[in-house]
Amino acid sequence: MGEIRIARQTDYDLFSPTTPIVIDNGGSTFRIGWAGESDPRIMFRNVAFRPRHRSTGETVTVVGEHDPALFKYFDCTRSSWRSPFDNNVVYQFEIMEYVLDYGFDRLGASSSMAGKVDHPILMTECICNPVYSRAKMAELLFETYGVPSVAFGVDAAFSYKYNQNLGICAEDGIALSIGFMTTHSIPILKGEPLPEGSCRTNVGGYHVTNYLKEVLSLKYPYHAPSITWEKAEELKREHCYVAPDYPSELQIFKKEMKEAEEKKRVWQLPWVPPPQEEPPSEEELARKAAIKEKQGQRLREMAAAKRSQKITDLENELHVLETLLSQLDEAELPEVASSILARSGYLSRQEIESAHLRVSQSLRKARGEPAVTVEENTDTATSADKYPLVSIPDEMLTPDQLKEKKRQIFLKTTSEGRLRAKQKRAEEEMMRERQNQLEEGRRLENPELYLEELREKYKELSEKIDQRKRLKTNGNGNGNGNGTGNGNNVSGATGRGERLNAAQRERMRLLTTALFDKGKGEDTFGLKDEDWQLYKLMSKDTDDDDDMVDPDEAELERVATKLQEFDPSFVGRAEAELMQSTQEPPRPRALTAEDYQVVLDVERFRCPEVLFQPGMIGEYQAGIDEIVSHSLRRLPNLDISIKDRMCQSIIVTGGGSLLPGLEQRLETGIRATRPYLSPLKIVRAVDSVMDAWRGASVYAASELFSTQTFSLEDYNEKGEDWLRRYNIVYSLYD
Repeated sequence: MGEIRIARQTDYDLFSPTTPIVIDNGGSTFRIGWAGESDPRIMFRNVAFRPRHRSTGETVTVVGEHDPALFKYFDCTRSSWRSPFDNNVVYQFEIMEYVLDYGFDRLGASSSMAGKVDHPILMTECICNPVYSRAKMAELLFETYGVPSVAFGVDAAFSYKYNQNLGICAEDGIALSIGFMTTHSIPILKGEPLPEGSCRTNVGGYHVTNYLKEVLSLKYPYHAPSITWEKAEELKREHCYVAPDYPSELQIFKKEMKEAEEKKRVWQLPWVPPPQEEPPSEEELARKAAIKEKQGQRLREMAAAKRSQKITDLENELHVLETLLSQLDEAELPEVASSILARSGYLSRQEIESAHLRVSQSLRKARGEPAVTVEENTDTATSADKYPLVSIPDEMLTPDQLKEKKRQIFLKTTSEGRLRAKQKRAEEEMMRERQNQLEEGRRLENPELYLEELREKYKELSEKIDQRKRLKTNGNGNGNGNGTGNGNNVSGATGRGERLNAAQRERMRLLTTALFDKGKGEDTFGLKDEDWQLYKLMSKDTDDDDDMVDPDEAELERVATKLQEFDPSFVGRAEAELMQSTQEPPRPRALTAEDYQVVLDVERFRCPEVLFQPGMIGEYQAGIDEIVSHSLRRLPNLDISIKDRMCQSIIVTGGGSLLPGLEQRLETGIRATRPYLSPLKIVRAVDSVMDAWRGASVYAASELFSTQTFSLEDYNEKGEDWLRRYNIVYSLYD
C-alpha cells in the first residue's frame, strides 16, 4: 500500500538449499539475488516508512520506492523515511528487519517454509564493522529467518577482486570506495584487505546531493517545493562534475567568460503560458457603452427625483413660515403673538424672517434660479428709527429695555459690519475686473508672452506656498520656540508642534492663570460674569494660520484658472495630486518560461567539492584524496616498493565515484602527498555500483564458500569475541 510493488520472484523453490543468497546491504540501495548470477534479482532504496491510514488509523509499512500520489490516503506528518544506517554502520535493526522482510518476500522466500530462509547468506558490510552491529545482524538472520549459515564480507574488497579478475587492477593496490554516507580507503595486499591500514572519512554521495538541494533552495526559494531530494540526486548525476582546479574554475564564472556560459545548464520547470487577452470587439464595446448609458440615465433619474422631492419639501417649509408671518401680522395683542411663537418653536419674529430668507434662497438654488441679493436696509427707516434705544442713556431705561438695548446694539453692529464687508467685496470685485481687463489686453497683444508670464507666476507661487508649508511642518530654523536654529533647518530648528503663535501663547497663559488662582484658596471660578469670557477665548480656534484665507493661494488658484482656460495641456496642482492618488498600482509582470528555470552554473562543481573540502558543509574530516596517504602512513612496516605497487593500482568504486573528472582530481591531490616522480595510477571500476554485488556473487558460488560461513551453533559456542576476529579469506575468489 503506497509502494511501487516489485514483482515477486516465482522460482525460489527451484534453487537448491545449498545455493547461497547474496545481499549487498548498501547505505543507499539494498540488493539481493542468487550466487553465481550476474545481476541481483531485487533492488530498492534501503529505507522504511510507517505512516498511518487517515480513516482506519492502521499503521502501514512502506519499504523502498513509493508512489507519492498514494500518500494522500495516509497521515505522513507523524513519521518520516528512516534508514537502518548511521553513516555506514547498521544500528536501527527494527528498520533493518522491515527491509529484510521485504527483500526476502520479493525474492519469494515467504511462500515456502512459513517465511523461513533455508539458504546460506553472504552479506556485505563496511571495513572494520563494529562487533556489536555484526553480532546483532547475525542474531537477526539466525533467530528471525532461520538461515543455516552466514558469512560477512567487505563490499569494497569484493569490488576490487571482481575488477582484478577482469584485469583492471593488480593483486596489490588500494580500493577507494566512495559510498552513500562515507568514503573508505582500503589497502589490498596479495588480494587481501588490510584493516589496520584502512581509513574512513564521513563524506559521500549523500552530502553532495544534500548540499546541492540546499544551495538551489536558497538560490530559488520560490521553487523550493520542486527541488526535492530525489530531484537533486537526478541533477547531480546528470550535470555535476569535479573541477580539476577549484579556484581556477571559480574564476571562470566570476569573470563571466564565454566558457562559463557554455558550462551553464538549465532545468526547465513545468510552465503553462497564460491565456492571451484578446481586445474587445466592436459589439462588446457597444454593449458596454449601452450599459454605461443606461446606468447614467438611471442615476440622472434618481437625481431628478431627489431634486424634485427637495423642492417640494422646501416649498412646504416656506409655506409654513409665510403662514406664521401672516398670523403674527394679524395678531393684535402681544399675548397672542407670544402664543403663536411658542407653538411654532421660534423665539422671535426676526428668527422666523431669517429662516424664511434662508429657505427662499435654498428654494431658488434648487430650482436653478439666480440668487437675489437681499439688501440690509430694505426700508427707508433711519438707524435711529430701527434702533431707538441705542442713543438713550442706561439710567433712563428699565431692566427689560436694557436687555433690548443690548440686542439692538448687537444687531446694529452686525448690520454695519455686513455693510462694510459688502462695500469691501464690491471694491475688490471692481479691482479684479480692472485687473482682468488689463490682462485681457496683454493677452490679445501677445498671447505667447502672456502664457509664459502666467506659467512663471504659477511656478513662483507654488514654490512659495510649498516653502511655507515646509517651514510650518519642519521649523523655520530661526530659533522660535524651544530650539535655536542656524538658518539651515538643522537639529536646533523647531517644528510646528514646538512653535507657539501669539494666540496659542495667550491660550496657554489663560490656562496657567486659571490653574494658579484655583490653587490659592476657595474655588470661586464662575461666580463672576467675566470669568466665563475665559471659555469663549479658549474655545476659539487658535490656529489662525489655517483659518485665514491665504492671498497667495487665492492668487495661485486664479492663475491656474487662467492657464486652464487658455492652455488645454496645463495640469494644476490639485489635478496632479488627484491623478497621482487615483492612478492604478503597477501591475505585476506576467510570469514567463524563464521565471520557471533553475540555472546550474557554479553549483555543478561547487557541490562535489565537498568530497575534497568537507569543511564547506561543516564536516571537519579529511578529503577523499587525503585518506589515501593516511592509509599508506598507517602501514610503516611495508616496503617502499610495495607501497609504490599499491599506488599503481588505485581503483575508485562506489556510487559516489560516478562524477566526471574525479580521477584527474584525485591524481592531482594524491600526487601532492607522494614522493617526487613516484608511480601513480588511478582507474575506475567497470561498474562502480554493481561490482560489489557481482564480486560477492562470484565468491559465494565458489566450492569453498561453505568453509567461510558460520552457523548458529558456531556463534553460540565461540561467542562475540571470536566474531570480532572473524574475517573471510578473499583469495578463494581466485
